[in-house]
Amino acid sequence: MTLSPARLDRFARHIVLPEVGGAGQVRLAQSKVAVIGLGGIGSPALQYLAASGIGRLALVDDDVVDVSNLQRQTIFTTRDVGHGKAVSARRWLANFDDALSVDVSDARITADNAPAMIAGADLVLDGTDNFATRLAVSDACVAAGIPLISAAVGRFQGQVGAFAGHLPGAACYRCFVGDAFDAEDCDTCADDGMLGAMAGWTGTFAALQAIKVLLEGVSTLGAPGWGQLHILDGLGPAMRTIRIAKDPACRACSSAA
Repeated sequence: MTLSPARLDRFARHIVLPEVGGAGQVRLAQSKVAVIGLGGIGSPALQYLAASGIGRLALVDDDVVDVSNLQRQTIFTTRDVGHGKAVSARRWLANFDDALSVDVSDARITADNAPAMIAGADLVLDGTDNFATRLAVSDACVAAGIPLISAAVGRFQGQVGAFAGHLPGAACYRCFVGDAFDAEDCDTCADDGMLGAMAGWTGTFAALQAIKVLLEGVSTLGAPGWGQLHILDGLGPAMRTIRIAKDPACRACSSAA
């Protein structure tokens, strides 16, 4: 694959980076990323994935835009209120870069349909807001052999982790949270509040980690850091990293080890 002169101009600031280069930019153009959840994390993540030249995107979100979303969900405007997030996100992408290939789904992702939702993806970025969905996505990624960037945010803290439970010795998201959270009973930002910029930091950091995963073996941007969970503290500000070990009893990934 070669990049057209127009694409070379668009991504020139990437290409001159030795850690990305022309080969890395081509890899991004050939990649497909499934973005699950287009809210506070998915919105800024999508903006920077698109800006980086990811060639194919699959967008999954069953929600509609609410006026309260506009405080942190940066791809939507007042005109999008009441419209589906997935369709509105596709419209934003069309205005931003009409060369991108985009698939959308406004179905609610579940354990049953998650495999179809992520099929063909080179990477999944999950920014959903409940454990049941995150675990369904993670289990589907393990079964399909697709790496996962899982991100969450609340109040003044964010979490971003890279998981590849299909690889020997690498943890999956279920290794991190266990089996007790297969239910949609976690707190929401409507209850606890959230600083909008905190969602932005978490989402853009998730996009950075996604690019590192996609460029593995092609560039020198850095290792994916499987099993590393980065905890972002907006009040500090600070960031610390912990390592998630593979659970030998994990019902999702232990048999894949």
